[in-house]
Amino acid sequence: MSQRSFASAEYALKKKRTRREMFLADMERIVPWSRLEAAIAPSYPRSGRVGRPPIGVPKMLRMYCLQQWYGLADEALEDALYDSQSMRDFVGIDLSREAVPDATTLLKFRRLLLANDLTKTLFDEINAHLAEQGLLMRSGTIVDATIIAAPSSTKNATGERDPDMHQTKKGNQWHFGMKAHIGVDAESGLVHTVIGTAANVNDVTQAGALLHGQETSAFGDAGYRGVDKREEAMGPTWFVAMQPGKRRALDLTKKWARLLDKAEQLKAAMRAKVEHPFHVVKNLFRHRKARYKGMAKNQGQLFSLFGLANLVIAKRSLLDLQARGAS
Repeated sequence: MSQRSFASAEYALKKKRTRREMFLADMERIVPWSRLEAAIAPSYPRSGRVGRPPIGVPKMLRMYCLQQWYGLADEALEDALYDSQSMRDFVGIDLSREAVPDATTLLKFRRLLLANDLTKTLFDEINAHLAEQGLLMRSGTIVDATIIAAPSSTKNATGERDPDMHQTKKGNQWHFGMKAHIGVDAESGLVHTVIGTAANVNDVTQAGALLHGQETSAFGDAGYRGVDKREEAMGPTWFVAMQPGKRRALDLTKKWARLLDKAEQLKAAMRAKVEHPFHVVKNLFRHRKARYKGMAKNQGQLFSLFGLANLVIAKRSLLDLQARGAS
């Protein structure tokens, strides 16, 4: 075992653990690292006789996860690793022996993941791990979508906006960007399917693709009206919310209206689970704007974000399972 530097040893003796340290310690325990590393390894360059040997998959994967969790650009992550001892400990970097991998190295790693469709593979591997732990059920699905903004300015080298992005109107406000459509397990609230489209794509057109095929029931908000008549979405029993205007117009002095309103409350309580993954990705991971140009790169990142969000959502259950297994 290599000796720790004086700085890292002094850091380890401090009295207070920060929230970042506690979060990273939990992630170190619950992320199926060996499984994810094995999925990347066949596509990763191997050491050769010429040039600098590539940095190992474990370090690069941990750097990539840090980038997703904290919403950092390549250069910002490089700076953060120099600034933060807790991040360096998580990645496994000792500045007394090695430098932090630079932003270009992380850029090449991201491109490798995208070129080999590995972010989708990582998403699938995380979900397979959760299913093996008994946390991903298959009886019901909740579908929903959220808008992710993209730069609408034309003040750039090409003088035009991203052609893969489009605008849509929500309420009285126009939004330019893309949509993240997700299918969520109705029992656990974990995301099992992710689709990225332009913002102007109607939610109901993606409903069938968000089903995994084993559901007996499916839930959606009022934007999915008529989904049960679409051939690709047939199979489960659909429970779609009533239009808000029609619900407000109910005469609650009548028994039938009160029963109908109660049914809408029950449907809303079930659909609430779909908001948790959006909260994790947009608020905790700070992914409120598309980071790249083109749909392929952004959808690739969505797989990573929602896969890691699933681990955050299941964190308590996974830690409990580990504790019971250790006792």
